[in-house]
Amino acid sequence: MTAYTRRVLHARQDSLQAFSSSIAGLLSSRAVLQGVGVGDASASPTTALLLSILQESTGRIATIVFADRLGTSLEPECKMYRLAADVFNDAAMLLDCLSPALPRGPRVLLLSSSSMLRALCGVAAGSSKASLSAHFAKWGNLGELNAKDSSQETVISLLGMLAGSVVVSYVSSPISTWTCLVLLLSIHLAMNRAAVRAVTMHSLNRQRANLVTSTLIDQDRIMSPHEVSVQERIFEWDGVLRWRSSSPFAAARIGLSLRELLASLAPAHERTRSIRDTEARLTRLIRLYGQEEFLVWYDAPERLGHITLKEGAAAESQLKAWVLVLWTAHRHHAAGADATGAVFETSLEVHRRTLQELSSRWSDYLGRLRSAGWDLDTASLVTRPGSRVRLPARTGSSRQ
Repeated sequence: MTAYTRRVLHARQDSLQAFSSSIAGLLSSRAVLQGVGVGDASASPTTALLLSILQESTGRIATIVFADRLGTSLEPECKMYRLAADVFNDAAMLLDCLSPALPRGPRVLLLSSSSMLRALCGVAAGSSKASLSAHFAKWGNLGELNAKDSSQETVISLLGMLAGSVVVSYVSSPISTWTCLVLLLSIHLAMNRAAVRAVTMHSLNRQRANLVTSTLIDQDRIMSPHEVSVQERIFEWDGVLRWRSSSPFAAARIGLSLRELLASLAPAHERTRSIRDTEARLTRLIRLYGQEEFLVWYDAPERLGHITLKEGAAAESQLKAWVLVLWTAHRHHAAGADATGAVFETSLEVHRRTLQELSSRWSDYLGRLRSAGWDLDTASLVTRPGSRVRLPARTGSSRQ
């Protein structure tokens, strides 16, 4: 399947999901109007206005919090958040349709939750759509692509509203309303899932890095972006480590501060929580990675990898750090060190041997990955705001 065919397929599925969503939106809007008292002589316009203000305030607060907490991960995980946005939106429609059946107090809470979900949908959909648009704009025509996409959405929404006007005129009973709503939302989610599946990303986020590099190390074979898009999961646990398509056997965090890394190397005092590195483990780790732009340590008993990035760490160095912690974790897991608990000296030797082997192959790996069509210049592994450390060349101290 060519890139043009995948783009056309994505556009068709995106149009179908937008059409079904427009009709479902009219059904949920009617439910909201019933909930605020349209058609009820005892309803107060002031009450409806205050409820609208509460919904708007809740939604805007949710937008700020969501963008602050997950803003870094929206681009690397754009496929996941594109589908998650529609899950949020459909959940909001379901809450809207439930609202007329509840008393006033729970109804206000339900409509506020609905507004919050729509705000989450707006942030996730807007950011992920921008990333996907940049992905499809192959010849620097991002503006043209966005203009045509907006025109397509406008036409589809207009057709959906016209069709929805007919639907809401004939669908009025609770049973028929819920049947129609569930059917439309099912089509909406199915089309969105298919549309996201049709997208082939060329950047290496955590999940794709796991698949590509473990296959490369195991079989000396480069998986193509299209091959990976068929195998990758849309929803994946954050930071899990998988060797090829195996079950998760460990996890890793990237962008940690030096203190967080030290806490994994040396135990903290029970009362004061101060850390005493009596064996100079951190110093030895700094020496081991003296020529690298990162520090990596895999805590075998906890099955957790720790990656601290040095100041100015490039995208290729971040990828190398992730591959190193993946390979090191796999070797510990294969040796059974996760269950028995590896001694520091033994674990450090595994780190040293893995670093030497990876470094000897790294230039060849990078060339083959680029030849296969992978984008190695885009950093897509850090999904949360993190730290960078500055390590002076002569002394073993560090400054953050």
